[in-house]
This record gives sequence, C-alpha cells and structure tokens, in this order.
Amino acid sequence: MTLTSAGRCIALPLTDIMKPLAPMSAPDRARRRWLGWLPAAAAASMAAPWAGAKDAPPVPLPAVGSALPLVAAPLLDGGRFEPAQAEGRVLVLYWWASWCPFCAQQSPEMQKLWDAQRARGLRMLALSIDKKPGDATAYLQKKGYTFPAVWLTPELARAWPKPDGLPVTVVRGKDGRVVQAEKGQLFPEDVAQLARWL
Repeated sequence: MTLTSAGRCIALPLTDIMKPLAPMSAPDRARRRWLGWLPAAAAASMAAPWAGAKDAPPVPLPAVGSALPLVAAPLLDGGRFEPAQAEGRVLVLYWWASWCPFCAQQSPEMQKLWDAQRARGLRMLALSIDKKPGDATAYLQKKGYTFPAVWLTPELARAWPKPDGLPVTVVRGKDGRVVQAEKGQLFPEDVAQLARWL
C-alpha cells in the first residue's frame, strides 16, 4: 500500500514492491553510517558512571559469612573513617548516588536508622558513586543527611568494589563477616530491620 497525493491508499502490484532499491549516493551512504552509530553513541554517553570496562563481569554481592576487610577513608564532611571505629561493631555499607531514584527513596530510611541506632553502636558508611565528590556533598547537605559518607575514589573502589545494582546495602557483623547483603531498594521496614544485627 502507498499513499497518493490525494491522501488515498492504493495497493501496489507485488512486482513493484519487490524491485531492488536504487543505489545510494555517497552522501546518503555516509549519512546512513553516521545515523547507524548514533544510537550506540547515545547509549554509551548515558552509561552509568560506575560502569567499568565493557567486558568486565558484574561484581556479585559479597557472600554471607565472607570476611569484609575495611580501609581508612576520608569522609565527605571532612572527617575520616578508620577501620578501628567498626571493630566489634555492626557496620552498614550503603552504595548510593545522588542521581539514583531508588537511592532517593531509601536514603531517608538510612538516615532514620542512623539516628535511631548509632547510640547503640551502629556504624554506617555510605559510599557515593557520583562522578564528583561535590555532587554527593551538595546532595547530602540539601537533604540534611548526617550519616557518614565517602566518595568512592578508584582506590576505595578497589577495596570496596560496588556490587551489581544500586542501591546496595551490605551489613558487616561484629565479627567482621557479612551477615546480610541486598541489592536494590529496601523498603522502610527492611531498613529498620537492619538493627536486628546489633
């Protein structure tokens, strides 16, 4: 079927439909090549900032029972996290980003957990995967979040590689081993239940 100049549809004979296309001119071929890679380029430019090499497999969640070593890290508020601060205590590691809509839902609950449980010995470390530390700092200040947070530098990412997914929540028990590991947004009741490990 094709449209006539009067706007009516007419049927074309099958022989007209099956005719080979006329060869393209050089400018048309160049335009088609340019348009052909445009969607791939657009997708690549929108790739997540934490994404590694194309062929790198996703990092799995740490296994429950596995050791979770800690390293010193500068906090976004100017302080410093030292591994000794978490020895013999429960530590919640929370990978997040200021641009992540699921993190925006979970982060207020993380702040409530921090406010309610830090006096009982809970330790928390929010690991921002934002492209720039200023983005994370501005977001924390705008939202009024006070939980300890670091910007995940390449060096820190080697120590604490971000598992596949976002947000990611990992609980390190008092013995230094993983007791819970979750990827994706936790509901308010799930975040509150993290206190059971204290």
